[in-house]
Amino acid sequence: MVFERKMITYDDPEEEEENAEEEEEEEEQDMVDPLETIRAKCEQTEHCVHTKERLETCEARVGSRSNTAEECTEELFDFLHARDHCVAHKLFHHVK
Repeated sequence: MVFERKMITYDDPEEEEENAEEEEEEEEQDMVDPLETIRAKCEQTEHCVHTKERLETCEARVGSRSNTAEECTEELFDFLHARDHCVAHKLFHHVK
């Protein structure tokens, strides 16, 4: 049988929680998802801007009507396809 020795400390539990929260915040600030940054850059390309404008126009048109069966699914898929096509060419250069 193996016995473990544990050291008992009498610290303030609230202080420990604050320290843990501060460490978590520091870790979150340091980590940046490359996918999100690349997506943001790709959304600014000419083709993506054009498809995003078509999507926003459709959403405005559908939102202005109270009784319509129209959906902007095609425009959404066109925008996502254009953005993901751009991302696919750039993302794997950032992956180790």
